Amino acid sequence: MPKQAISVTLRDDNLLWLRGRSRAARHRSVSETLDRLIADARAGIRAPDAPRRSVKGTIRIVSGDPSLARADALVRALFRTGRGPRIEPARKRKTARG
Repeated sequence: MPKQAISVTLRDDNLLWLRGRSRAARHRSVSETLDRLIADARAGIRAPDAPRRSVKGTIRIVSGDPSLARADALVRALFRTGRGPRIEPARKRKTARG
């Protein structure tokens, strides 16, 4: 079946997710991944379980902070300004065995 070029506008986080899916599936392009996702959705096929989030290739280390001394504070600030409720990290539970 012939293909047609179109323009698609995606939010940054969706584009990042789509690129991650494309790499994980070893597709030739993001367009191929998008085309397969749509075809599968139309056929009622669920996507295989794959990592839902990845930051691989998205991290940049600031040249002014190569030891990441300020990284903790910067990352925490990103989560404090988020729209949703604040999520505390999981804590290890003590078990009866130790």
